[in-house]
Amino acid sequence: MKRYKYIFGPVLSRRLGLSLGVDLVLRKTCPLNCVYCECGSTTLLTDERREYVNTEEVLEELSDFLKTSPHLDYITFSGSGEPTLHNRIGEIIRFIKSNFINYKVALLTNGVLFTDESVIEEVKDADLIKPSLDAASDEVFVKINRPHNKLSINKIIAGLINLRNRYRGRIYLEVFIVPGINDSPEEIKLISEAARKIRPDKIQLNSLDRPPAVEGVRKAELKELLRIASYFEPAAEIISGYDHKQLNITTTEIENLILEMISRRPCTEEELKTIFSMRIKETEEVIRRLLREEKIRIIKGPRGDYYGVL
Repeated sequence: MKRYKYIFGPVLSRRLGLSLGVDLVLRKTCPLNCVYCECGSTTLLTDERREYVNTEEVLEELSDFLKTSPHLDYITFSGSGEPTLHNRIGEIIRFIKSNFINYKVALLTNGVLFTDESVIEEVKDADLIKPSLDAASDEVFVKINRPHNKLSINKIIAGLINLRNRYRGRIYLEVFIVPGINDSPEEIKLISEAARKIRPDKIQLNSLDRPPAVEGVRKAELKELLRIASYFEPAAEIISGYDHKQLNITTTEIENLILEMISRRPCTEEELKTIFSMRIKETEEVIRRLLREEKIRIIKGPRGDYYGVL
């Protein structure tokens, strides 16, 4: 197989299916130095946008690979740094959408550069944008993302709100949970409030899957993520990989988690199924039993039936 310098894969992604990666910056060039980063520590911490790699060579590689019309679910801008730092990313997206119209384009980004409206304009032709939001307070932002000193979490959130207002494609907001740093009820509540203002199509919770940049960062337990998922509206889905055979969540634990969730806010059955997507049958059985035992009630709402506590 021919070796390429800027494109990689296709790889099978648990989030995007079969994806061809496009890497537009030198390794670990990023405005953030996240403690959990599975690519390692950032070596060039910068918010400067410039042409980090040769754009014409990227276009040549894409043309060469795509000329045989391979099956792909997405062409994805990702890799070992922040793709929106490359100041000609818009040209590359437009090239794909103009010359290879059957392919969908995804952008995986930390989202910090959407404070610049020109960046939003450049990526507007992507089909899917997956920005991250791991904090909503300055203190936690510094702890988990270790940002370039020019960055402000309030401005970043405002940029994501502006992205939603100006972009017509899908937005999946990813929240990476690091136990002991950004998982307190206070911080999760702030993140969920910011997410409501951003109005993404989906909210996805992620946690560690490979060795992190900083030793001691651990993967969130599934039970922790299930509790956190209920703070969001719509309910967040969990995308971090777990071995279904090792989940070991009892029916009683599911019952308690459901009661905890709907005591904070009513949830639809669809939301509960999203949260407990790996145990749908058990979730349905628990809901029916809680109704029979009159521990929960049905509330009519704008999206159908909600479940709330009595």
